[in-house]
This record gives sequence, C-alpha cells and structure tokens, in this order.
Amino acid sequence: MRIVICGAGIAGLTLANQLAGRHDVTVVEKARGPRPQGYMIDFFGPGYDAAGRMGLVPDLESVGYRVSEAVYLDETGRRRAGLPFGTFAKAVSGKLISIMRPDLEAVLRAALPASADLRFGTSVTHIENSPDRVQVTLSDGSTMSADLLVGADGIHSAVRRLAFGDQDFVRCLGFHTAAYVFDDPAVHAQVADRFCLTDTVGRQFGFYALRDGRVAAFAVHRTPDPTLPPDPREAVRTTYADLGWIVPQALEACPGAEDVYYDQVAQTVLPRWSRDRVTLVGDACHAVSLLAGQGASLGMAGAYVLAAQLDKAPVADALARYEELWRPVVEEKQQVARDGARWFLPASESHLRIRRAAMRLARVPGVSRYLAGTIAGKTTAVIRQL
Repeated sequence: MRIVICGAGIAGLTLANQLAGRHDVTVVEKARGPRPQGYMIDFFGPGYDAAGRMGLVPDLESVGYRVSEAVYLDETGRRRAGLPFGTFAKAVSGKLISIMRPDLEAVLRAALPASADLRFGTSVTHIENSPDRVQVTLSDGSTMSADLLVGADGIHSAVRRLAFGDQDFVRCLGFHTAAYVFDDPAVHAQVADRFCLTDTVGRQFGFYALRDGRVAAFAVHRTPDPTLPPDPREAVRTTYADLGWIVPQALEACPGAEDVYYDQVAQTVLPRWSRDRVTLVGDACHAVSLLAGQGASLGMAGAYVLAAQLDKAPVADALARYEELWRPVVEEKQQVARDGARWFLPASESHLRIRRAAMRLARVPGVSRYLAGTIAGKTTAVIRQL
C-alpha cells in the first residue's frame, strides 16, 4: 500500500515508523528541516505505552530531564506553592519522561526505517480524493497517486482544509502561548532542576534549565482575540514586560521572531476524521491544547492506533475502527482541558489564592495522589490492548 504522510512532527513520524517497511511510505514536511522550537513536555500516558511497544523508551530517557518539582514563584522569586514531580510520577506508575519536543522528534527520526522517504521543504497543495485512490499534488509540482493521504500537519492543517473545506474546526480557548530558548547562566542557576512558573494572574512565564546551559522558556496569557501578532518577539516582550523575578532577563534575551514559537491555545474538533482516502491524525484532528498537557503523547498514541488498524484491515474499515477506538480517549482529554482552564492560568486573585491552597494540600498523601491523577486524567488501555 502506498501512503503519503503530510507532516514530520510527532504523529507523522510515529506513523511512518510503524508503517514503513511493510508499506511504501513518503513523508512530506513544509519546513526546510527539523524545527528547533518547542516546549519542554511531560511525556506520559498512552504515548509512553506506544513508545514502549516501539522500543523507544530507553532512547527517550537518554535525552530526557530529571525534574525535582513544579514550583510557583512570586515577583521576588519567593516560593508560593509547588508539587513534587515524584508525586506526579507515582500517579502514572513512574512512566513519565520530561523531554524537549524537538528531542522527542529527533528520536523518532533516528528510528525511521531506511525505506521511509522523508522530504523536507515540501507540502501538499492539491488533492483529488475518491473512494479508491487519492491523487496528491506537491509544492515542487510533482504528483503522487496513493492509497491513503494522512494529514499529520498540526492544528492549522493544510490537508484538513483541502479534504474537509474551509470550515473552522479550531476552537480557540482564550489564550496565546510562546516558547523559546535563551542563554543566561544566572537564570540557569536559579531554575536548576525545577520547573519554575510565575505565580501570576492572566499571564505566566515558565522555565526549565537545559543540560547544555541554556534555558527553555514558555509563556501563556489570556486574550479573547485569536489573531496572531505580526512580530512574535515584540508581542512577547510587550505582553509580559511588567512581570517580575527573572522574566525581565528572559525578555531581554528573547531571540528573533523566526526562533520564537508562537500560537493560539486551541483545540480541533471535527465531526469525523476521515473522508474517502484521506484521514487526519494528531493535532490536525484532535488537538487537546496546552491546557491538557498530553498533546505529544496523544499524537503519538493515535498514530500508533491508526497504523495498527491499517496493518490488519482494508483502508475504509481501518479508518473507521481507528476513529472508533481513539475518539473517546481524546474527547475526554479535551473536556479535562476546558474544565481546568481557570486553574491553569487564574483570571483573578481569588482563583490564584484557591490554586495556591490546593497546591499546598498536595503535601497530604491522599490529596497529592488525587491532584496528580486529576492532572493526568483517565488512563486508557487502548495501546496495551492492540
């Protein structure tokens, strides 16, 4: 079977890993090379299960980070609340890796079978979809006839637009987010082995210290306007200008716009994920948003589920079974994200104080397990049952 995958992110690379060798797989990616931008993510849940089945957990652990705690700090750097990472790790049976998103993608790229054709600087520009075949036109002018086209091209998916039309399937949640990496030895020393967050209302900065001496920063703020700014660097420096602690140093060291990841915080919601010989995977069809914290894991696991179905059933049946198995899992995570939005980034001082109190209760063993379990959401055995 000939399969074209649009998008060389986590979902696309996972799918290619699982299908190449048994099928003719081509992966096209519009970026000219691997993207260096991205968050530090806490990788757990069904994606961890999929990585285990793929034999990749040791490779992921080798580039992961050991984090002692997630801690909230006020404008002077004083600790206000926190949650030991060991508590959260216990809630997910120790199956937790803190890893930079680009490092996760690098592990998946390194594991690609030699038969997989990976083409950077190439995108899908036109499709002709039918019940039996899909004709794909690429940005270099070439065409490919395939048994299946998979859109693994993220929340702003071009494949989704081409296959399902211009209808807006993106549900904005009222936040913008940014991420970048910068050099500052003093900030690196202050962050140390913690995940540090500003204890602030409406806007928040977070920091991880990387092993190469740099610092990974991410920011999120509330806004009713989904429109993205023309200059991400200037938007970050302006929006967070009056936050305290080490934020001024981070803003001063913010790199150029091309090195800043910036996007709205949103979910994708579609009535169906497949149409004839085109299907979607990962954020293209079920983005859960930054608020749920499991986008990478769900993208990887969803691709694993799709590959498993394609290996054992005709295309139409495989696509239907993939959605039947995976949609309930991601819809639950999407609901968790929407329900927890006010606590992820409080909109008022009263909500901020309530969150502090809840975090302090995490020192109580029973409460700590409940809180960590709430953050993780329901477990799923879909991967283990395949």
